[in-house]
Amino acid sequence: MSVPSTLSALSPTTWPFSLDLLPQPVHLVGGAVRDALLERRADYLDLDFIIPTDAVATASSIAKRYQAGFVILDAERQIARVVFEGATADFAQQEGNSLEADLRRRDYTINAIAYDPRDRAWIDPLNGMKDVRKRLIRMVSKANLQDDPLRLLRAYRQAAQLDFSIHSRTRAALRQLAPQLQTVAAERVRVELGYLLGCAEGGKWLKEAWEDGLFDFWLEGTQQENFEQIKQVEQCAWLLGRIWQELDRLLDEKLTLQALSWESLAKLACLVSSDPAIAQAQLEKLKYSRSEIRAVTVAIKHLPRLLRSRDVPLNLREQYHLFQEVDRAFPMLGLLTVAVAAQKGILQETTAVGTIAPLINRYLDPHDLVAHPQPLISGTELMAALQLSPSPAIGKLLLEIQIAAIEGRISTPKEALDFAATLLN
Repeated sequence: MSVPSTLSALSPTTWPFSLDLLPQPVHLVGGAVRDALLERRADYLDLDFIIPTDAVATASSIAKRYQAGFVILDAERQIARVVFEGATADFAQQEGNSLEADLRRRDYTINAIAYDPRDRAWIDPLNGMKDVRKRLIRMVSKANLQDDPLRLLRAYRQAAQLDFSIHSRTRAALRQLAPQLQTVAAERVRVELGYLLGCAEGGKWLKEAWEDGLFDFWLEGTQQENFEQIKQVEQCAWLLGRIWQELDRLLDEKLTLQALSWESLAKLACLVSSDPAIAQAQLEKLKYSRSEIRAVTVAIKHLPRLLRSRDVPLNLREQYHLFQEVDRAFPMLGLLTVAVAAQKGILQETTAVGTIAPLINRYLDPHDLVAHPQPLISGTELMAALQLSPSPAIGKLLLEIQIAAIEGRISTPKEALDFAATLLN
């Protein structure tokens, strides 16, 4: 196989630090090597190095030299990370007596290829390069998968990300070892699940992993229908993005920096129970954040009402309460509504889009008073003007004032005060 070009992540000219700072020998391994063989380009460099000794010390020295971030990932196994702007470099101490011994401890052959950046030489004891050409995921050994059962789920994730297939013998081993995934920390399973939810081919491989028993413990009660809904979410996200470009951007946004995108959260909502309380328990089991759990469960709660909205449209009061409760999660709920309606045969895709369109248009209009209300008067002003004491009644008055405003019955602060006085009388 050809030597990577100077544009490749394997070329030291692309690194944020000098090759001269690394000991000898040093080898690149993992995703950067595999992606270079596939000629996959990435704006963000993700480098993994194997060093015979002093990996943490080497990483620390480079971090100090370039004033970069430094994190010890595993003190016992001597693994550290240096974080640059636009790049991450992990340094791991060689396991075993040789580089080949280290490579033979890895999960899949496509990840057991090393590259010497000084000699520009490939080290491939397990014929991983051949499997890369065949676009095939093949295990190094069953024992290696047992050592860290999270590796089971990574096979499906990498198949989705790389558009690879899984070797039949490897697939059989994954099925056999599937129950061991329940021994893995929930946070680690959640991360791999997040990769699959965010990947274009993730829905297909999520289903494959489910059929092979990998989610029997983590997502109890999941059925074939759940994956049909995920497929429909992927199709409807494309359709809605074509109609509303701003909605397409919002669906790609994240709730927080570390959270899933709104489209991924819609897929996650398809995977869990349709009962908000059970869904919450499932998501808590996987250690999702409070904000992610709330977004999904609120969407599940309102989904049945929106599915009926063609026959029984929401009035303005109901729409106001919907937007207030769902808040930023509305794009996800809108996508989920269209997808589930189409998947269940309740409505055709285009009809479902037409039903939800008025609500989407409201949400995308920053001046719409139903989706984005602008209070005519504050609680403090209301209490001062009407000589009221603080109480839950103030909140109820403000709510009724807001409803009256969106229904067009009042439009000024004075009218709001008069309306509140009328309600009190």
